[in-house]
Amino acid sequence: MSARPMIVVAGVGGGRGSCVRSRLFAKSGYRVALVARTADSLKKVADEINASGGEAAPFPVPDYSYKAVTGVFDSILSHKWPSPGASELRVALWNASAGTFKNFLDVTEEDIQNSVNLNVVASFAFSRRAILAFKENAVNANGARGTLLFTGATAGIRGNTWTSAFAAGKFGLRALSHSLAKEFGKENIHVAHAIIDGAIQTDRAAPVEDGKVEGDVRLNPDSIAHTYKYLAEQDRSVWTWELDLRPAHEKW
Repeated sequence: MSARPMIVVAGVGGGRGSCVRSRLFAKSGYRVALVARTADSLKKVADEINASGGEAAPFPVPDYSYKAVTGVFDSILSHKWPSPGASELRVALWNASAGTFKNFLDVTEEDIQNSVNLNVVASFAFSRRAILAFKENAVNANGARGTLLFTGATAGIRGNTWTSAFAAGKFGLRALSHSLAKEFGKENIHVAHAIIDGAIQTDRAAPVEDGKVEGDVRLNPDSIAHTYKYLAEQDRSVWTWELDLRPAHEKW
């Protein structure tokens, strides 16, 4: 029996966007390993995927330290799934994020450390373990051993008056993704960075302004999910490193 493809999604939390992405990959036959710091919400997403016919397992972490991220990969790669057959890590999505939005003189040492630790240090650990797993895979029909995806932000390409700490982390994340794309593309490992520019549609979002249309001013999580899946299925002759996703009437 051939191995089942698996995706690891780090940074599930309670946001609808990452949950929708997880469900879409599950519907496409992937086993889904979910990583987040909140065990209850993580289990809820996994239960929903399993109830709809997919296969998912929650892997809570106490924090996004280098050690914790490395350790959770050990648990994921040794996990015994209910259905028969081995698993093969084919997609890894770093969706975790942290940032402080303050004027520069109000930023504390803790704010800086939190942004750098999660956006840079932890993503290094995640990338290392994902790439090591990909290197064990044979090349698939699209010419890839695996796809490493990063969720970025506009702050990764330009700062603002209140994003000094956040942008420092996102600049580092974007630089890491670019470096990995250059280094490991020649080993048939696809690395892509997706800039999410703007608010995402959720049930808890405030109503849009009068005269505005939801799809014009907020990103649809289902559309984001399909874009990520598109990146994971690209033929290696046309690999994308970076996409910038934004609503038609964005104002960032």
